[in-house]
Amino acid sequence: MTQPLESFDALVAAVLAAPRQARRRLVAVAGAPGSGKSTLAARLADALAQAGCRTQVVPMDGFHLDNRLLIAMNLLGRKGAPETFDVGGFRRLMAALGADTPVYYPLFDRTRDIAIASAGCLDEACDTVIVEGNYLLLDAPDWRALHPLWDLRVRLDVPMETLRSRLIDRWLDEGLAEDAAIARAEGNDLRNARLVDAQALAADMVFDGAAS
Repeated sequence: MTQPLESFDALVAAVLAAPRQARRRLVAVAGAPGSGKSTLAARLADALAQAGCRTQVVPMDGFHLDNRLLIAMNLLGRKGAPETFDVGGFRRLMAALGADTPVYYPLFDRTRDIAIASAGCLDEACDTVIVEGNYLLLDAPDWRALHPLWDLRVRLDVPMETLRSRLIDRWLDEGLAEDAAIARAEGNDLRNARLVDAQALAADMVFDGAAS
């Protein structure tokens, strides 16, 4: 049963108490674009490290398909939608995170808009892995196979209007004009946000991301 979290400290305690299926604990932090997943994952990793739990963050964004493939598939305008990720490769990596050492994984360079292969490494000392991404709890073919891999499932809850404001600001910060930023947010990002909301599998806990 999903439980609302009363505080960030309660989230830290829940992670530390979560049983694990393998040598490393896998924590999913899922939510819509602009919900604050990266911020929460980094803050949680720092707090766990301070508690003596060696933790690393592995983002899902490293599995964006390359723009050349998206152009050929006529999907460049939908970059960030579920069908624009290498979900099979991502799933294989997630299956390896629990015990394999070392594990190399790709990272996404937002400035250059490309994924960089083997840019991250999960080392021997890592005890807990925080995986953050939009579709970690998506009820859709291929994606739903991720659900049993997580030892703890956390979903960020943010009102759609707050997401809209954040996403527009994100594109403005990337240098887009206001009308282009609005079009990008409403034409793609918010479509993905509504999908995340409408097709969500069960989370163990819900974190209020409106203030993050």
